[in-house]
Amino acid sequence: MKILFFNDFRLGILKDDHVVDVTDVVKDIPHVGPGDLINGLIEHFESYRSKIQAKVDQEKGVPYSSVRIRPPLPKPTNIDCMAVNYMEDGTKTEAAPINAFHKSPTAIIGPGDSMVLPDMPASVFEGEAELALVIGKHASNVKAADAMPYIFGYVNFIDGSARGVKPDTNVFYQMKSRATFAPIGPYIVTADEVKDPMQLKVQLWVNGRLTQNFNTNDMAHNIPRCIEWVSHIHDLVPGDILATGTNHRGLSSFQGGDKIELEVEGMGRLAITVKDSLNRTWVRETRLEREQMGLPVIANQLTGKYAPH
Repeated sequence: MKILFFNDFRLGILKDDHVVDVTDVVKDIPHVGPGDLINGLIEHFESYRSKIQAKVDQEKGVPYSSVRIRPPLPKPTNIDCMAVNYMEDGTKTEAAPINAFHKSPTAIIGPGDSMVLPDMPASVFEGEAELALVIGKHASNVKAADAMPYIFGYVNFIDGSARGVKPDTNVFYQMKSRATFAPIGPYIVTADEVKDPMQLKVQLWVNGRLTQNFNTNDMAHNIPRCIEWVSHIHDLVPGDILATGTNHRGLSSFQGGDKIELEVEGMGRLAITVKDSLNRTWVRETRLEREQMGLPVIANQLTGKYAPH
């Protein structure tokens, strides 16, 4: 199934190019908002699957293009993001030590929303195209060999990043947990619809230009190992997000007015915009292009507040 929220956070299932409203089917799940609702559904999904499917079979739904799509996971308990978890198209001779960071759940936005660049000095703002896992059941000290059944589904995820923040000693917190820096969507694809998550194409476009284009088979530490490692640090609960990292070679600057689109194979297309009240500009080359030109990989700021003089 492809599960989403639409309009005023009605719960829907994507059926071809239509959305079937199944909110009434799950209304008995205790909740005070849509975040609690979807997390509760994920935890008890097998009790609702057949009832949801029956509703989907009975109704045509409304056109997908006619509704406003919301973030499918508006209130996860945890967002964990793997760091430096790709072999960069085989250019790395060995995997970096496994590592991750915690991203604030309040950073989530959905399709059609805007990533807002904060008024702060940063070398550049980027967004990393990622496949994210949606945890389906309580996970604590999980062994890699047992990890895959803990996955409920998958979702597109953009890891917003403010590079070059100071001081260097608390970089991840400052650069990753900014408001609006966790776009997800448009829907959750349940795990049974994904044959092999380690063989998925990941593509990101900036204003129609393809900048990131890689495959999840380039991961340094595979999905079971990521679940094992994170779940030995803290428990994961239903509805949590575990983002699996990115290939950095195609990263480029995000700037005010940009249209960003991400499509992990089979996950639909997530489209957002970027807002910057300061109207700053950076060069547009990707990291790979700058490397090939013999330049530092981080883009130079050209104009606006905090630009070097």
